[in-house]
Amino acid sequence: MFLRYLSGRLLRMALVVFGAVSIVFLIMHLTPGDPTLLLLPENPPPEVAARLRAAWGLDQPIHVQYLMFLGRAFRGDLGMSIYHSAPAVQVALERIPATVQLTFFGVMFSLAVAVPLGVLAATHQNSLLDYLSRVIALLGQSMPAFWLGLMLMLFFGVYLGVLPVSGRGEPTGFVLPTVTLGAYLLAIVMRLTRSEMLGVLREDFVRTARSKGLAERAVIYGHALKNVLIPLITVVGLQFGTLLGGAVVTETIFAWPGVGRLIMDSVLTKDYPVVQASILIVTILLVTVNLITDLIYGYVDPRVRLG
Repeated sequence: MFLRYLSGRLLRMALVVFGAVSIVFLIMHLTPGDPTLLLLPENPPPEVAARLRAAWGLDQPIHVQYLMFLGRAFRGDLGMSIYHSAPAVQVALERIPATVQLTFFGVMFSLAVAVPLGVLAATHQNSLLDYLSRVIALLGQSMPAFWLGLMLMLFFGVYLGVLPVSGRGEPTGFVLPTVTLGAYLLAIVMRLTRSEMLGVLREDFVRTARSKGLAERAVIYGHALKNVLIPLITVVGLQFGTLLGGAVVTETIFAWPGVGRLIMDSVLTKDYPVVQASILIVTILLVTVNLITDLIYGYVDPRVRLG
């Protein structure tokens, strides 16, 4: 039964990847502009531009280019980067570790702050701490990433001068991008943890655990919090894609050498192969994370059935 479930999920994952890459191909090729003009001097001879377009296959009709792209993609060849003069997959893979690293730190920062604060807000309902957590959640979901990143750069990088505002070289360079990227998820997780904990704490099994004389910490973290894990895992799994998408803005602001910034630069230079390769790799990451999230459900809660 598990193999049947897994094979079905893998088939759907393949369809999602195929659909995402096809949509990106059509959008990129239907937008106006000629990428070959970016590689040539101003006002190049028409025959030179024509030869370059033919070399890249850009002189073919859109449907022919699409079929050529699919044929190469099935062989693992997404073409050469127009701007970098290197295999597009290689260019994208070189940037993936930086984005995954930043996304991982963003998730860990969000969970490390949001879960304890959400639990405390639920166990101290209508207290000053509870109201403070609501304000933090409101701000986290209201502030755009680009504005928050600029404010953090201005305060900690320019006024105080204690943190670098760009680059990935120093360990302290992770702080501002991590906070910027993880702020939105922090607000969501904190609100979800608080609301779910408020409901769980009223359940009969919690009252039974307390009546047995268990310490309050054991009741909260050993019994109640376990029942909040399923919605938390769901949100984190789904928001992983949001964080990767938000990494485009965050990486651009902080000059982070990740795939998000690469996609932005490649769109501006109309480097079709790099955009397609980057989207393909990011989509595979997303569907893989969603599959892992579903598999974790059965481990966390035995009541969940993969069927």
